[in-house]
Amino acid sequence: MNLSATLLLAFGMSMDAFAASIGKGATQRQPRFSDALRTGLIFGTIEALTPLVGWGLGTLANQVVLDWNHWIAFVLLVFLGARMIMEGVRGGAEDEEPCRRHSFWLLVTTAFATSLDAMAVGVGLAFLQVNILWTALAIGCATLIMSTLGIMVGRFIGPLLGKRAEILGGVVLIGIGCQILWSALGA
Repeated sequence: MNLSATLLLAFGMSMDAFAASIGKGATQRQPRFSDALRTGLIFGTIEALTPLVGWGLGTLANQVVLDWNHWIAFVLLVFLGARMIMEGVRGGAEDEEPCRRHSFWLLVTTAFATSLDAMAVGVGLAFLQVNILWTALAIGCATLIMSTLGIMVGRFIGPLLGKRAEILGGVVLIGIGCQILWSALGA
């Protein structure tokens, strides 16, 4: 794979993390750049590790990963999205304070769920002549950039939407899960 193909793959892999980050940023009360960078680092690290895991499994020709990764991503994203929607609907008054910072484990779970497609790509890359370390690093860096940007974009969307931002974020996560499942079952 040449450099342009690697960069296109990297930014393509970061799009679902970008969408999830917008939702996360919209539900926070004025996230600072350090919060956005923290989210970007968590998402980017996991997004860089999953193609390596996929590549390792692919070298073992483990078809089970390819058969089930879309279902795992779907269930995790629907669960997280439903939780956000319930919090948005159930949440108190419209003037209730948004969260200051998302928990580490919530971010890790969301990052893992949005990066399972990168694991599947890693499996496919095991059968090509690519430098998996550079490719995984490019995917991780692109996700770091896009997730950090997503939190900051969400920062501006959140005040416009109020408590509906959490509902919108949940719908986005469910939509990403459905898109992953649809792509896998339709292909």
